[in-house]
Amino acid sequence: MAEATGEPPVLWGASIVGFGRYRGPTGDWPLVGFSPRKANLVLYIMPGFAEQADLLARLGKHKTGSACLYLNRLADADPAILRELIDRSIASVRARNGD
Repeated sequence: MAEATGEPPVLWGASIVGFGRYRGPTGDWPLVGFSPRKANLVLYIMPGFAEQADLLARLGKHKTGSACLYLNRLADADPAILRELIDRSIASVRARNGD
């Protein structure tokens, strides 16, 4: 994520590691981030998944929320597909915010 954003990791709150920053409607948010939770690894993909069905079908075992990608183990996901999801997320947020 640091390589994709060109930004260092920053702790957001108690458990989210975020990379980059953008101004959303409810305040500042990381461009992308993750949180290692007890049940799974959560990746924060800010634009959501409505337009990512092609990648999600090839990602591997996962679940999604509105802007969260849940992986039981990082090894469950295809790293190339995961990188493409991250790259698309960053590009989408930067395009919307004029960065």
